[in-house]
Amino acid sequence: GKAAFLVLLNYLVVSSHGMHAKGANNPTMLSIRGGMSEVDVKRALVIGIPATIILLKCITPVSQGNEYLVERFGKFNRKLNPGWHFLIPVVDRISYKETVREQILDVPAQQCYTKDNAPLTADAVVFIRIHDTFTSYYSVKDVKEAILNLVLTQLREEVGKLTLDESFSSRESINRALLEDINAVTHTWGVYVTRVEVRDINPSPDIVASMELQMAAERQKRAAILQSEGQRDAQVNSAKGLAEARLLAAEAEKRAAILAAEGEAERSHTEARGQALAFRTLLAALAHDDANEAAKQLAIQVLMLRAYLETQTQLAKSSNTKVLMFPTKETVPLTYEGLQSILRQ
Repeated sequence: GKAAFLVLLNYLVVSSHGMHAKGANNPTMLSIRGGMSEVDVKRALVIGIPATIILLKCITPVSQGNEYLVERFGKFNRKLNPGWHFLIPVVDRISYKETVREQILDVPAQQCYTKDNAPLTADAVVFIRIHDTFTSYYSVKDVKEAILNLVLTQLREEVGKLTLDESFSSRESINRALLEDINAVTHTWGVYVTRVEVRDINPSPDIVASMELQMAAERQKRAAILQSEGQRDAQVNSAKGLAEARLLAAEAEKRAAILAAEGEAERSHTEARGQALAFRTLLAALAHDDANEAAKQLAIQVLMLRAYLETQTQLAKSSNTKVLMFPTKETVPLTYEGLQSILRQ
C-alpha cells in the first residue's frame, strides 16, 4: 500500500515538471502563471483531481478510542489503531468498526418468577468494554445482542433462586452473581463486563395490592399492640398504686393494732397491779389473828366471784364463737343466794 502511494505521488511530480518544460520550449504558446500554458493546466487538473480523490479514499483516519478491522480479499489482514492508515481501494475493506471505550447496554424489562412463584418484572443496565475487537467480531455474530440475551437468562435464573421478599433486599447479591456469571462467558468473546446493575424490580399488580393490604394489616396490628401495651402499663401502674395504698393502709392498721395492744397491755398491767395490790391488802387483812375463819373464806369467795364476772364480760365482748361456762358450787361456792346473805350481813 505504501509503495503504490509513493509511485502515484512520483507520477504527479514528474507530470508537473514535464508541463513546465514543455511550456518553456514552446514560445508560441500563451504563458500562464510561471510559464505554464492553458493546455498544461487543464491536463494537470484532469490528472490531479482524480488522483487526489483516489489518494484521499486510500487514506483512512481512525480516531482515538476506536479500532478498525481490515480484510484483504475477504480475509482478515490487520487491525487499525488510532491514526491515519493507507488502504488499497477494492483490495482492502474495513469489515468492523468498534470503540474500545466503556459502553452501556440497556437490558429491557422482562417477566421473572421468584422461588415462591411470585411474578415480577426486572430490568438492568450492563457496562461493557471490548478489549479484543478481533475476537468480539469473529467469535460471535452480534456480541452486544449475545450479551443482552445472556443477561436476560442469568437475571431470570438469579431471581428464581430468591423469594419475593428476598428479591427486594438482595440487589447487591444479584448484581455480584450476574457479574461473575456473565464474565465467565464474555471473556471468550473478547469483552469484559465491568458492572451490572439491576435497575427496577416491580411485582405484579395483584401482588402490589396484596402487599398494600398486608402493610395496612401490619400497621393496624402495631397500633393494637401499642394500645394494649398502653392499657397494660396503665393497669400495672393502677395495680401498683392500689397495692401501695393497701400496703400503707395495712401498715397503718398494724401500727394502730400495735398501739392498741400496747394500750391494752398497759391497761391490763395496770389492772393486774391493782388487783395484786388488792389481793395483797386482803391477804394482809386476813392474816390478822382477830379475823375469824368464816370471814376469811367469805373474802376469798368474793374475789373469785369478781374474777369470774370479769372473765365472762371479756368473753361477751369477743366476736368469736363463745361457750359460756356457768358456775357451780364446786367452782364458785358463792352463789346468788350466798351473795344475798353476804349483802344482808
